[in-house]
Amino acid sequence: MLMQVRGLSKTFGGLHAVEDVSFDIAEGEITAIIGPNGAGKSTLFNLITGFYRPTAGSVTFKAKDITGHPAHRTAQAGVARTFQTTKLFEHSSIAENVLAGCAAGSRSTLIDAVFRTPRHRREEKASMDKTLELLEFTGILEFKDEIAANVPHEVQKRAAVALALATEPELLLLDEPAAGITEDETARFGQLIRQIVARGVTVGLVEHKMSLIMSLADNILVLDQGRRIAWGTPEEVRSDPRVIEAYLGAGSQGSTSQEDGIQERTPGQGA
Repeated sequence: MLMQVRGLSKTFGGLHAVEDVSFDIAEGEITAIIGPNGAGKSTLFNLITGFYRPTAGSVTFKAKDITGHPAHRTAQAGVARTFQTTKLFEHSSIAENVLAGCAAGSRSTLIDAVFRTPRHRREEKASMDKTLELLEFTGILEFKDEIAANVPHEVQKRAAVALALATEPELLLLDEPAAGITEDETARFGQLIRQIVARGVTVGLVEHKMSLIMSLADNILVLDQGRRIAWGTPEEVRSDPRVIEAYLGAGSQGSTSQEDGIQERTPGQGA
């Protein structure tokens, strides 16, 4: 397994945001994490990537314990992520944002930069070549010189993916990548996620749009109130009574979608 999570827990005061969660992420697959708003999905991502230190449990990546490592060390190990709210340098161009991701692997020193040594010039050219390739890969090359704050929301989402890929991860964690975009844009984003996996990058995915999850995921982890309530293939999860109850509630008047099997009671942003 590329990543193994065992007994992961996080307590804020007396609140169990994540409690005793275990699951695996297999190399070359898409592993989705779903659950109602407030289930602990984003908190789980924050624990895995070092933004939060777990109260208990462990995270192993490529057979190495990365539990509680700060975010920059987790990124250096090969785990990258995006966020629910797109985090870009809003006043910089799209290309400059992706270049910032390339800089994470730079070996140049301040002296190299000041005197523009051969090493710095080689890395500068390699970073620009990588940036342009990633912008083309994510379908936003035409926006490379546009200021990030001025481009459409879908372009910002794709730029965040390109920035994360610039760090050359082996595992990419996408936190609600389809939030705030249209159904057509969501379908195109699904195609991009498949292309990322074909590129050799394993994907972990938190998302509210069940049509996207069910069409992409190899395995799905379902959380409710911070706890794991189900794990399995889309077909297994779709019909699990515990999952249906978590989404619709016991005695709810809601109905499940023919296409999705389950759907959110309250769509939108949430952990």
